[in-house]
Amino acid sequence: MNRLSPRYAPGKFEFKLITVLVLGSLPFLAACGAWRESPPAELDQSPPPIVVEKTIIETVVLESPEPEERPLTKDLVVCLGEEPDSLYRHGRLSRAGVAVQQAIYENDFTRFSWEYQAHGLEKLPDFGDGDAWVSEVVVAEGDRVVNVAGNVVVLVPGEMVQTADGETAVFDGSPLSMRQTSAEFTLKPRLWADGEPVTAADSVYSYELAGSTGTLAVRDKVLRTARYEALNDLSVRWTGLPGNRDALYFTNFWEPVPKHVWGEHDPVGIPTSEMAAHYPLGDGPFQIVNWEPGQYIYLEPNPHYYLADQGYPYLDSLTFRFVSDGDQLAAFLLNGECHIATQDALRSNQVDFLTEAAAVGLLQVPFTTGTVYEAINFGVDSWDGYGDGQGRPDWFEDVRVRQALTMCIDRQGMVHDFLNGRSQVMHSYLPETHPFYPEDMAEWPYDVQRANTLLDEAGYRDINGDGYRQDPRTGKLFRFTITTTDLYQLNRQIVNRVADNLRQCGVVVNTDILSSENWYAGGENSKLFGRRYDLGHLALPIRQEPYCELFASWEITGPGGVVHPGTGQVYTGWEGLNSTGWWDREYDAACKTAVTAWPDTMEYPQAQMQAQKNFAQNVPMVPLFLRLKFAAARPEVQGFEMNATNDSELWNLYKLDLDVAQP
Repeated sequence: MNRLSPRYAPGKFEFKLITVLVLGSLPFLAACGAWRESPPAELDQSPPPIVVEKTIIETVVLESPEPEERPLTKDLVVCLGEEPDSLYRHGRLSRAGVAVQQAIYENDFTRFSWEYQAHGLEKLPDFGDGDAWVSEVVVAEGDRVVNVAGNVVVLVPGEMVQTADGETAVFDGSPLSMRQTSAEFTLKPRLWADGEPVTAADSVYSYELAGSTGTLAVRDKVLRTARYEALNDLSVRWTGLPGNRDALYFTNFWEPVPKHVWGEHDPVGIPTSEMAAHYPLGDGPFQIVNWEPGQYIYLEPNPHYYLADQGYPYLDSLTFRFVSDGDQLAAFLLNGECHIATQDALRSNQVDFLTEAAAVGLLQVPFTTGTVYEAINFGVDSWDGYGDGQGRPDWFEDVRVRQALTMCIDRQGMVHDFLNGRSQVMHSYLPETHPFYPEDMAEWPYDVQRANTLLDEAGYRDINGDGYRQDPRTGKLFRFTITTTDLYQLNRQIVNRVADNLRQCGVVVNTDILSSENWYAGGENSKLFGRRYDLGHLALPIRQEPYCELFASWEITGPGGVVHPGTGQVYTGWEGLNSTGWWDREYDAACKTAVTAWPDTMEYPQAQMQAQKNFAQNVPMVPLFLRLKFAAARPEVQGFEMNATNDSELWNLYKLDLDVAQP
């Protein structure tokens, strides 16, 4: 008997696994049959003949029938944390929806360890291979272009653009030359689940649908495209707008949708139709057979899958089951009702249980860092009466204070205590594994003694000997508040630990827990984007193309049309990205170069690295650590793996297998 006592909220509970071996006996059936040739019933009076009596005895043995061996089928059950709202390819998908799409659609490309790989495509275009290139094109008034700020505009006199020679120019109405990127893609020959070929026309049709029915992000990608056209049955060419500097040009391929089925319908109704939202015809390893709302989605292998001649997929069926209760999910994993629990279904408070289960061989639990990190923003330059010496002193405008407080925070201790040591401390807005992470960058490790020395130098001292520092300008207690949301238990753990750590440096810190709606609300009255906070905890995504604009002066939030007194630039509005209020001319220069450099130049990565070096020296934000991604699978599941940068742990469903002989 295996016994496992997992420890996680809401309380302890115990799973007992009892293996029962049932031995049955099969009856042995035998039947024998014999016949004998009898003498005649009457004898005549003639002389007795020579009688030859022949007795033949034949025994027929009927062997007991062997029990019919029913083949063991490989029926995989994947448990999701929720039911997908829709599977429409250009819609806003939940993690559950992304998981199901891995089964019904082929991945045209994957992303592992910050690199992209072709999968359903023959290759990804590359400047060095000649299937991607930058050309010069003449533009005139009325043409759509991307200006120096990165916005799509209609070219009119006064618009600032980058010319083909890399200079910034004010358009005066005369035609001028700009740069334009193109890339070509070729599909691997493959079929839809109804046997019809997947074609370049299906990709072009997908592009057309995306422009009218896709999400905001999808439509923006279409908006930055000048042309998307089929070259032949399997190849397409993407051409960006003049001035569109897209470092991910090699991903500008629109995933095909079945034009021969959807093309007969009004595009407006397609996203919510059954054929697109719940039973889409795909070209992946499986096809949906039945969707039972609130319970499960049942799929069987696609008989026309293009890798079927290689034996894929290995499974006989696939079921996505919806399980929102974490305790129930844990029980289902252990008793075999679920073979896999996806990352959206598991909770951070189940890490201890999963670790114990993996240690005794009951589960496979791959842990990896993800593409989201925890961070603490400094309210460097607050808005209106909150800071600027009016509501409170501008403590965080002094870089020494920011550096010192960063060294007061034990980030590695958080990784150890909150994530079982499985994550890594961040020192920039990119992780060390990112290709644009610089080697010689400043770091501020946990060092209370050094931090206290730096605070003393900045003038924040314990004047009365009570263990707490005073503000040198006001003489008041050095006290401030750190804000977060109530969305996750981890949020509370982080702000409470930060408050405890900072007390070691003589700083009094209060915590403020808000709803996500309040903390992330937009507009001037927002605490975060209205720049009315001291320290703010938030989670930020990591992009393949670094987001240096998060700390650029032109992204500081503020009232549109008003001039920033320090930068001399006009605020773009309260929708800006920079909610710290911090800005630095050297950082701005590096970031501006990074966002205006073309991806086929060395200037692009060098500028990205320089911006990070400046950020790390000035620490307008304390990067804490990477969030974990984890899922769980039973031991009989084969080929299950996760990667930090790939969106789904089910990317290789076509290769997943079940060892059905394993008890």
